[in-house]
Amino acid sequence: MKACLHRAAAVLLVMPLAVPVQAHTEIAAGGGFVRGFLHPLGGGDHLLAMVAVGIWGAVLGAPLLWLLPVTFPLLMVLGALAAIGGVALPAVEPGVAASVLVLGAAIAAFWRARPAAALVVVGFFGFLHGYAHGAELPEAASPPAYACGFVLASGLLHGTGIAIGTVRSLPRGEAVLRGLGGAIAAAGLWMLLGRPGMA
Repeated sequence: MKACLHRAAAVLLVMPLAVPVQAHTEIAAGGGFVRGFLHPLGGGDHLLAMVAVGIWGAVLGAPLLWLLPVTFPLLMVLGALAAIGGVALPAVEPGVAASVLVLGAAIAAFWRARPAAALVVVGFFGFLHGYAHGAELPEAASPPAYACGFVLASGLLHGTGIAIGTVRSLPRGEAVLRGLGGAIAAAGLWMLLGRPGMA
């Protein structure tokens, strides 16, 4: 668990280095990888939802500890492909905001969802997030590079959530996670009611 915390800290320290290499990456991949990588980090709704997936996985424990962070990016890719393919999907932005509310509430309640239910919830929201990413794909970007970028960033955010979830083993750790889940849910509600187009 200590190793996870160290890795998460290292990732957060290295993230700013992605910006200076952006020009080189854009030449190599049509702007796809860097833009895809930065997209989840630039929107509060995407960032909070992906961290929340990791935290909820930590709350639920194995095997969902790893299944949730794998399911979300897989369904994101399918959602992105649907958007790139021109499939019409209504209410994507409110759905993305709702994901922050629902996942935060699941953490706050320490919802011990059955594996199938947890996978359906996370998969559904992963599809919506992926659709939002795909719909915002820059015209000059390489779709595969863009997808690789946002999947990698999502994995790092899930890992950060898992690392945060390790506080559960500390004294009052459950209370800390419940409070954090409540704060995430409140942010999701604010996004849903006050900022419907945040993604």
